[in-house]
Amino acid sequence: MYLVAAAWLYVTLMMAVAEAAAPNGSLLGAFFTFVLYGALPLSVVLYILATPARKRARRARERQELEAAARSSAHPPNGGGHAPGGTEDGAVAPVREKP
Repeated sequence: MYLVAAAWLYVTLMMAVAEAAAPNGSLLGAFFTFVLYGALPLSVVLYILATPARKRARRARERQELEAAARSSAHPPNGGGHAPGGTEDGAVAPVREKP
């Protein structure tokens, strides 16, 4: 993939050189030829083609974070399978049901 990208940049660079060296060409025209025919479309294509790799990297990073969190916590929250109990000092009143 990168070989094709490098070849395309070479072709557009040669187009820009031909534009600059032409009798009625200009450096501004050569610059826009390189940017609009080479760099900008190639960057969009490479960004789109790299999407699966970015997704894999993000998933691997998230998986590592979850594994690290699971290793670091000795007692996961509510891991005992029991209903949560009341507060230690009893400062929070229980919820009443309407009659």
